[in-house]
Amino acid sequence: MLYRHTACRKIFYAYPRCSNPNSYYTHGKIRYRITLANTLKKSTQTLLESSGPVFSSVHLTDEAVVEFRNQVFAFYKRRGRHDMLWRHTDDPYRILVSEIMLQQTQVERVALKYPVFIAAFPDAAALAQAPLSEVLAAWQGMGYNRRAVALKKCASRMELEYGGTVPCDPVVLATFPGIGPATASSICAFAFNLPVIFIETNIRRVFIHFFFSGAESVTDAEILPLVERTLDRDNPRAWYWALMDLGTELKKSVPNPNRKSTAYVKQAPFAGSDRRIRGMILKYLIGNAPAREKTIVMHVSEEPERVHRILAALESEGFIQKGKDGYRLAE
Repeated sequence: MLYRHTACRKIFYAYPRCSNPNSYYTHGKIRYRITLANTLKKSTQTLLESSGPVFSSVHLTDEAVVEFRNQVFAFYKRRGRHDMLWRHTDDPYRILVSEIMLQQTQVERVALKYPVFIAAFPDAAALAQAPLSEVLAAWQGMGYNRRAVALKKCASRMELEYGGTVPCDPVVLATFPGIGPATASSICAFAFNLPVIFIETNIRRVFIHFFFSGAESVTDAEILPLVERTLDRDNPRAWYWALMDLGTELKKSVPNPNRKSTAYVKQAPFAGSDRRIRGMILKYLIGNAPAREKTIVMHVSEEPERVHRILAALESEGFIQKGKDGYRLAE
């Protein structure tokens, strides 16, 4: 059975077959095996702790590309995060959900919330039809509630325009709510095994560590050609998994290479932020709506003027609505 998208029909098959040539099924799940062409020259620990430029960003030979891939895949084979549920499916909807969850939340927290969310909304139709209050309730603990609203809007668009499926064109997917070019490309790589080119924080960390360790400042424009040059086009899905896992490990092992990136922005503290108060208000309204402004002010223990401003913003963004009896979540 083929995917319903015309653009995908020549390449991708629907379940239970996976587009990854290195995949196999066991107990209803997709597993991936990684094979290495050559014996490694460096141990995993040496790889992580290297302080000098391991590879040249100027003259990257074919042999260096092969060696780089081998080392990254070797790390993934030994220490990759193979137990993550979203890596054991090729359901594009479930991969889309996981990628939006992972945008601004640690893997450990997503690992707990993802199965609960999928159980509540197993496909795009279920998510599109669900009340916003149920979606936000299932999202609690993830933070950045805008993502839950965007995800619901994505599901609605999938139902209206794509028969409940995820479009396999990253350009089209990047026009969906809450999905930019990088997330669109990551979804297409993981769901459809497409050899797309993109950068996210962990991938950026790997390339700066390996190719720009002597530099003081690195732009994404300098990194992108190397991402394209080293991409394993036969197996981009596993390749990007491997890069992301290595980037995560590098963060623990060496001073963060991303501090050299011109795209680096230090996250503002959560405590005392508007984001924290927004989350508190939404969580309160899930179980206590309708609620008047005075009651909400008492609950969050903040200045009335600040709470009033945040309530107005939440209302304008479509999270909540105000009635005669107080505020409630928007439907």
